[in-house]
Amino acid sequence: MRTIIKNLFIGLILIALGFAFYWFKLRKPSIDEEFKIYGNVEVREAEAAFRQSGRINEILVDEGSIVKKGDLLATLETDTFSQALSNLDAEIAVANAELTKLNSGTRAEEIALAQANVRQTEAIYRNAEEDYRRQASLLSSGSVSEKLVHGARTTRDVAKANFDAASSTLTLKRNGARREDIAVGQRRVQAVQATRSRLETALEDTRLLAPIDGVISTRNKEIGALVTPANTIFSISIRSSIYVRAYVSEPMLGRAAVGTLVQLKTDSRDKTYHGRVAFVSPRAEFTPKTVETEDLRSDQVYRIRIIVTDADSALLQGMPVTVSIAPTTATVR
Repeated sequence: MRTIIKNLFIGLILIALGFAFYWFKLRKPSIDEEFKIYGNVEVREAEAAFRQSGRINEILVDEGSIVKKGDLLATLETDTFSQALSNLDAEIAVANAELTKLNSGTRAEEIALAQANVRQTEAIYRNAEEDYRRQASLLSSGSVSEKLVHGARTTRDVAKANFDAASSTLTLKRNGARREDIAVGQRRVQAVQATRSRLETALEDTRLLAPIDGVISTRNKEIGALVTPANTIFSISIRSSIYVRAYVSEPMLGRAAVGTLVQLKTDSRDKTYHGRVAFVSPRAEFTPKTVETEDLRSDQVYRIRIIVTDADSALLQGMPVTVSIAPTTATVR
């Protein structure tokens, strides 16, 4: 008799446990009941890195520092950039001086010198021409040799060439620089100035500024380290908006439509936060099998994003969160 009672008692316990397992694990909440889903605060970070290579000269923040967009976080050594800027300033000065010279034209003193050179070469040419004619007139009488006449003609031709060259030089002096030469000078000045602008930008990029408001979560480099644009110096946790990522099974998807108001709780505090569903993934995160029975279809889950409307500093990224959806939910359109 005792054995029967004992077996009956054990059987009742097993039935109760099975019912409890069904109730809390397998039973689908009805639309009139509150149901809970579980998620985590999304990890949202921005990476801060220099746009130039160099050696870190100064680090102004550390892990846990609260920063605003545009705050100075760190700097690189600037000696190389400063020296290059000085060299470019000298090149710009030279290019501007040459352009000014082209625009100003030839000085009066240079024109006067060219005129004097023309008169000198013309006098030499006229003298050589007369000497050649005199020698040529005596050739028929045999008073001079043909070789002497040939030498006089060569001297005259050289004098004529010098006179023509001096005349052309005077014309160039009077006309001044060509438009093409002035245009080349202008482009040279613009090119050097553009190079300086790029270098100024590079110098400014030796200052690492916060790309967004947030909290420094990691600091990856120290003073003196050599870095490149590929190196992340800081990771910044974004605190402007707190999102929770959770998953809802397909049968309960209608209870978590966009705009649904929810309550959230963490294990670390007794405070209840509030939020609303802002996004529902258009596809299932997991598809168990190609051929899906009705039971297997119920195992599909969809990712949702919840915006926490009253978040505070205690709601940390990655923190597990319990999301409660009331039996009669309100929605925000």
